Amino acid sequence: MRSVSHALAILRLLAGTSPLSLSEIGRLVELSPSSCLNLLKTLVEEGVVERDPRGKRYGLAPAWAASGALRDGAAQMLADRARPLMAQFAQSFDAAVGLWKMVSRERTGLIARAESDAGMRLHLADAQRQPLGGGAVGRALAAAQGIDGAELRRRFAPVRWQADLSFETYAGQVREAGRKGFAVDQGFAHRGVCTVAAGLAGAGAGFCVSASVLAVSRSAAEVEALGAELLRLGAALTPGR
Repeated sequence: MRSVSHALAILRLLAGTSPLSLSEIGRLVELSPSSCLNLLKTLVEEGVVERDPRGKRYGLAPAWAASGALRDGAAQMLADRARPLMAQFAQSFDAAVGLWKMVSRERTGLIARAESDAGMRLHLADAQRQPLGGGAVGRALAAAQGIDGAELRRRFAPVRWQADLSFETYAGQVREAGRKGFAVDQGFAHRGVCTVAAGLAGAGAGFCVSASVLAVSRSAAEVEALGAELLRLGAALTPGR
């Protein structure tokens, strides 16, 4: 039964992203290379998945991709479960809260949001997308996925930061996110905005929750506390982990 569950996880991943390599798929669905390869071979033989021999990447076969049967199912269920908890969090901490999904090798997309009812508040635009390496979300996903230096540099390269940020500093921030469980962006992605983000374990590949506040409104200790609370929110969104 676990192999069926893992196969469905692979199909849902491929339904929501551009073609991925064996190593990327294995990392995102938390499978060993050998187990992942065996499942992919079976899916290819059954005509559900196709392999591009030139790029050595796997994607859904056209008929399956066109059906939309697998697309966003897991994301929609997670978003439905998350919205009331996100709304409570936004109100309690006066923050703009977002639920993000890795939608390709280049981008993440916002799939749910919540905000407080304060007169002056931050707002996340519906269905926005951002570079995969950008912001606290990019750092948190990189840390949660345990990517190597080459992949981290690939994700960092196209991002346009609003404040100077070297790759070495960025890589250090990703390592720190790996230790703490959450990442922080202090005005690099959006000037004057502090965002905290945490990857969701066990919710499927490439999900992340974020909370954004005005940078001047929170002390360093309060930002750390916000990160700890965001981890609790992430745990509530992924019961059983």
